[in-house]
Amino acid sequence: MKLLALDTATEACSAAVLAGDALVSRYIETERGHSEQILILIDAVLAEAGLRLRELDAVAFGRGPGAFTGVRLAASIAQGLAFGADLPVIPVSDLRALAQRLIDAEGALQGTLVCNDARMHEVYWACFRRGAEGIAEPYADERVGSPDGVQLPEEVATPLAGAGRGFRAYPELQHRLGHSLVRVEADWLPRATEVARLAAVEHAAGRSVAAEEALPVYLRNEVARTPSRD
Repeated sequence: MKLLALDTATEACSAAVLAGDALVSRYIETERGHSEQILILIDAVLAEAGLRLRELDAVAFGRGPGAFTGVRLAASIAQGLAFGADLPVIPVSDLRALAQRLIDAEGALQGTLVCNDARMHEVYWACFRRGAEGIAEPYADERVGSPDGVQLPEEVATPLAGAGRGFRAYPELQHRLGHSLVRVEADWLPRATEVARLAAVEHAAGRSVAAEEALPVYLRNEVARTPSRD
């Protein structure tokens, strides 16, 4: 299959094209200007892959949770591209994408704890297990809340590692849970590379949606107070 993936939910801005086993990707970090940069990255990966939008099978995007402006941007661009090319859309959790990055990087890893900075002294977090064929599968629903509320499930598989800038923003997380983690990647952010990998699995399982049904996930109700990047 051939798909385009994009993500703008955090400081990271990235795009990727997955065509069979071949992957082309672009990734930058920027505090502002995601709306301009993501279109440049999309054009670049499509050009390198030698594909036009209408030759794709689907468009995938990081559906959050993350910054309100960034999550909304990714959803709207994915919808616009999909409408124009008559393609289905595959929303992918940004927390799951980061868990997948960690699982792919650590072959023996069985579980992950992902904590992304949600600002306002909160984190977006969830635990994932290594599922069939090395695909990250959630233990429970994704959450947003105080770092003090982050807990590992009793049935969590080990060895377990952590990822996400929630660990960097709130060092107490690693101090409290670090004894259970064999590795912590506190600088990592979600990438379109893993969004594409997970989207391929979702598409094969028939879980793509029509463009108008591709909705962002914020988790937090107080989106108006979330700092804008654009």
